[in-house]
Amino acid sequence: MKKESSFIFKTIPYSLYTDPEVLKVEQELIFKKTWQIIGHENDIKNPGDFITCEVAGEPIVVVRDEDQIVRAFYNVCPHRATRLENNEAGNKKILQCSYHGWTFHLNGKLHRAPNFKDNPCFCSDEITLKSIRCEVEGSLVFVNLDPHAPSLYDTYKDFFEDFKQFNFHNDLKQYNERVREIKCNWKAFIDNYLECDHCPIAHPGFTATLDMNKYQIINQSNCSVQGTQVKENPGKQSLSLDMQTVEVKEGRFYWLWPNTMITVYPGPGNISIIKMLPVDHEATRGIYQVYFKGGEPTPEQETLLAFADQVRMEDVVIVEREQIGFRSEAFKEGILSPTEHGVLYFHNLIRESLLIKGNDFLVNR
Repeated sequence: MKKESSFIFKTIPYSLYTDPEVLKVEQELIFKKTWQIIGHENDIKNPGDFITCEVAGEPIVVVRDEDQIVRAFYNVCPHRATRLENNEAGNKKILQCSYHGWTFHLNGKLHRAPNFKDNPCFCSDEITLKSIRCEVEGSLVFVNLDPHAPSLYDTYKDFFEDFKQFNFHNDLKQYNERVREIKCNWKAFIDNYLECDHCPIAHPGFTATLDMNKYQIINQSNCSVQGTQVKENPGKQSLSLDMQTVEVKEGRFYWLWPNTMITVYPGPGNISIIKMLPVDHEATRGIYQVYFKGGEPTPEQETLLAFADQVRMEDVVIVEREQIGFRSEAFKEGILSPTEHGVLYFHNLIRESLLIKGNDFLVNR
């Protein structure tokens, strides 16, 4: 009797990693419709603190106003479209355009328009910076270009409920930020993050520290949660920890649809925010923000930082090699094992996003 073969799940087509037209559609149907993390609330702790960034090619400024409300605006002057704030971060009592000197209050309302001061037809009350949705949960700040998107909490409810277990959210301070240009499509890095089948080969220090027999990857609504305990007898290449004194006993690794990762390593109170921002169809800007509880890092925190950075560099090597293979004519798509269910979930969200409203873009690839 012939044995019935089991169904094999396939990846999305490799052309979605190499076709420049795909990214244009992703910017419209994914990045302009999803919550994008900006950073931690303590990055803009005081009135006048601001951060600038880009989301789907749009210039954004996020600022805490005089009423302690965190607001986000398109970083564009309504007068002649000049980028309003040119610094990456800082503190200002007023926002001023460097072109014609227009100034704006921290709540976005016009303060002064020097070249219109004698114009009786000009109504300053009607001129404001264009606002963007901005919400804060778990001390994390997000923006969304889609005014009709579900709330931040409703979108990532499972993540925020799990994230509550760490009680040091409010005490975190950014220690550093590193930016890496990675020679791969943004989706390749997410794929890599969503499975740990590669960990025993690519991350010897990681697997020497964490118990891979207890490693779990759980798909939840618009996110996934990975985690495991520290080994009772870590290997020689492991992260050295005094488990009697550390605050975090388990590694916890979150992915938020589509391009945000938040890691919590065993050890002192810490989180890392990782953002993968597409530069073009075969290049990604990885932004790594590290936060520790307290001020200057302790020796243990310095050791943790070096450990995490080593793991990230190992991942960069892998995904850049993978991008070379995506361009090859050898295969049009890949095969997913049962333990790569996190990747499958991500790919299904890609499929859904690119096929909405009858768009057959993905089918024709």
